Amino acid sequence: MTDSASYADSVPEIHRPYVAAEDRYTHWDYRRVGRSGLFLPPLSLGLWWNFGDNFPFDNQRAVLRHAFDNGITHFDLANNYGPPYGSAEENFGRMMRTDFKAYRNELILSTKAGYDMWPGPYGNFGSRKYLFASLDESLQRMSVDHVDIFYSHRADPGTPLEETIGALDAIVRQGKARYAGISSYSPERTSEAVAIANDLGTPIVIHQPSYSMINRWIEQGLTTVLDEHGVGSIGFGSLAQGLLSDRYVESADPERSQKRGSFDASMANDDNRKRLKGLAVIAKKRGQTLAQMAISWTLRPGGVTSALIGVSSVEQLDENLNAAQRIDFTDEELAEIDSFAGEAGINIWAASSKV
Repeated sequence: MTDSASYADSVPEIHRPYVAAEDRYTHWDYRRVGRSGLFLPPLSLGLWWNFGDNFPFDNQRAVLRHAFDNGITHFDLANNYGPPYGSAEENFGRMMRTDFKAYRNELILSTKAGYDMWPGPYGNFGSRKYLFASLDESLQRMSVDHVDIFYSHRADPGTPLEETIGALDAIVRQGKARYAGISSYSPERTSEAVAIANDLGTPIVIHQPSYSMINRWIEQGLTTVLDEHGVGSIGFGSLAQGLLSDRYVESADPERSQKRGSFDASMANDDNRKRLKGLAVIAKKRGQTLAQMAISWTLRPGGVTSALIGVSSVEQLDENLNAAQRIDFTDEELAEIDSFAGEAGINIWAASSKV
């Protein structure tokens, strides 16, 4: 064995040059986003929590590689994803400079601005100044010259909607984003935003709302608006911040709730655990975990175009990938799910979605 060969064999696989799997596009059919020319995989990977400086980079790299090897082409970020703010984009930028550089044209990258990012009046909500400044910083952190989707992360009750949507239009025209999107906008606000965008000539192609079996606010008008205007949807929170998993069926699991700011132990109250127990029985009959069924349900016909998932390991990712293959629900199963599912008071973005 040569010295070079022995050295190569000694390098951990995660540190070897990355070559994407040849069969990466054979796992599922990609879904058209509304009436646009954009396609998304059924599952998209969100980098909200597990891709900041709180997780080792090699773990992140393993998940991102495995995701792309299995047909996940869409990676969703925001300016303040971490922790700390900006670190998820910085870590993904490291991936872009190494593993993913050769595959940029096969990736759908998205980021957002709308929540607090820096102190003062210019680092929050939906002003033209904030959206432009935030995206410029995001592009630098991500090591790209454009993103494929740029979102207004939430509706701004103080800034004229014409200004926010006008900024999205200008960003697309300047080539800093290929498509414009909105997140957590109410049905009424969505209709207004779509009308303004259409007049400007840069349509809103996608809406990113929270959506799960126990957080179904989008069914009260938003899905109708999206269908009428040919806007796609990508749901986040399919697992209700982790509540829709087997670990919460029996107890509130306070240790888990302390690790993630979006989860409140009160979500796992007695009433909700009764729902979870009933849903878990249905999932077991389908040969799924509760978490897998929750993801499958959001992707059923009539659900969202794509479901955003968040994982911390390759094993978790594989469980989610399996869920995307099981969107076949019978009418009886859907009716039984509806008998347990419904609004459970866990939508922490409710205030934004009412604007």
